[in-house]
Amino acid sequence: MTEAEIKTNIPQHLPKKEGGRKAGLPPGSLVYIGPERDFKPRITVFNYTPEGYTEKTVDSIEECLPYKDEKSVTWINIDGVHRVELIEKIGNLFELHPLLLEDVVNTHQRPKMDEFDEYLFAVLRMLTYDEKRQSIASEQVSIVVSKKFVISFQEDEGDLYDPIRARIRDNKSKIRDFGSDYLVYRIMDVTVDHYFVLMEKLGEKIEYLEEKVLHFPPQTILEEIQDVKKDMLLMRRSIYPLREVLAAMTRDDNKMILKKTQKFIRDVHDHTVQVIETLEMFRETVNGLKDAYHSHLNIEMNKTIKTLTIITTIFIPLSFIAGIYGMNFKHIPELEWKWSYPAILGFMGIVSVGMLYFFRRRKWL
Repeated sequence: MTEAEIKTNIPQHLPKKEGGRKAGLPPGSLVYIGPERDFKPRITVFNYTPEGYTEKTVDSIEECLPYKDEKSVTWINIDGVHRVELIEKIGNLFELHPLLLEDVVNTHQRPKMDEFDEYLFAVLRMLTYDEKRQSIASEQVSIVVSKKFVISFQEDEGDLYDPIRARIRDNKSKIRDFGSDYLVYRIMDVTVDHYFVLMEKLGEKIEYLEEKVLHFPPQTILEEIQDVKKDMLLMRRSIYPLREVLAAMTRDDNKMILKKTQKFIRDVHDHTVQVIETLEMFRETVNGLKDAYHSHLNIEMNKTIKTLTIITTIFIPLSFIAGIYGMNFKHIPELEWKWSYPAILGFMGIVSVGMLYFFRRRKWL
């Protein structure tokens, strides 16, 4: 395999060894750690009240500053955290802690939650299915929530949150009647709901592998099983810590999440536990597939050894007879007999048939 092929086959969701760029720098230093991206970050703004909403895409973060002190709820979404100067500017304008910004630009964070005096910071993983690579892709979503605004940071363009935007645009929807904490709940709810879509994908893959293992599995089956295990490991790393985050959001001492919103977040927590339980079941099934494949290999090998053993056993007496008449003694009476050659062949045939009959009677064949 060439070097180019090896690089192509490296799973894109695995963390790259980029942390060395931060070695020696003081805490809070902003260094982007993640896949290379060169597109211009996009900033979109939703500002809404129960009576209406405004939606726009802005060219600079300074245009969002007037929304900071309004009584309406403002959702600022940034697609692209690879431009460190933009993230630093957002931190200065909205007075965000440097350690928070450091976590935003380091896209290898595990799901977590940090509480500050005026806002709450949460990290979660948005998982999608990459049809081209036939594997699960992971993207970090960082969220800052205060009483009146939500700032979300995403690695790339495009996300799963169009249903939320559609609800904000809908005059009949109740999302505009709630505060910023409810918007965060909706973001987390959509993220976790999509986990179920991925679980269905994994379930279909596992069923397909089960059929392969039971019916003449190809030599590549172990690679396919390993790919599924990698996807499950990625989901495990993304979902297990999220359960702790959701539990922390429902604590009584949480200042940013209202009591009425905590009820909804508990529901998301229950969904997360359900996904974890299903993931554990899939994990046991995949481990069973590997054991079943190895058992199949052992059975096939035993059949091959059994066949070779029977063939060898049949030829032992035949080799003995041929060895006797292959000796160079001068006086062997059968050498002068006219029918000695067909007689010996016939006797050898009778021995072979007799041994096959014996093996069949003993059910070795």
